[in-house]
Amino acid sequence: MGNSNYRQRYAINKKNEQRLLAVNPDLDNESGIYFLTRTDENGIAFFYIGQSVSIKNRLISHMSGYQHIDISLRKRGLYDENDNPYGWKVGFLHYPESKLDEMERYWILEYTKQGYQARYNKTAGGQDAGKEKINDYKPAKGYYDGLAQGRKNLARELKSIIDKHLLVMLKPDKAANKTSQKMLDKFWDLLNTDESEVNDK
Repeated sequence: MGNSNYRQRYAINKKNEQRLLAVNPDLDNESGIYFLTRTDENGIAFFYIGQSVSIKNRLISHMSGYQHIDISLRKRGLYDENDNPYGWKVGFLHYPESKLDEMERYWILEYTKQGYQARYNKTAGGQDAGKEKINDYKPAKGYYDGLAQGRKNLARELKSIIDKHLLVMLKPDKAANKTSQKMLDKFWDLLNTDESEVNDK
């Protein structure tokens, strides 16, 4: 069961990689800032800008994740001049890891100045102490809401750390263990609880 799930995930990731490369054949796994942009049927432009030390892998993870932008990628699809002119385009610029926070903030501000709608970026960019919200989360109103919000905040922080620094996988000797596979799925479900209820407009 575990090996079957691994093969299935590998196949999905490979397919998503091919879809991304069809939009931008130059994508690689170097460090930098990536840009997702689309213009809808009414001429309104949207963007999502992120950072990663492994750009292509991060974009592949967006294709099957549960963040607001991930859901929109599945719903709106990737850009195709003939078949999907309102889909998401994919771009990137290389920067060293030490410049990622600075450049992510710079480009989010630049795209906002150019009139793009910042629906998908929740903050003005960066993973450091200078992070500022640009799309406020709904504040918690009571004790249990506070607990739920705290859990969501922790999930966001953990996902950010994983995306930027870690590779999460089963131990080799547990790869075929059903219980271990369930625990890995449960781990991702816990991290993705925050965004799974978000609906793309």
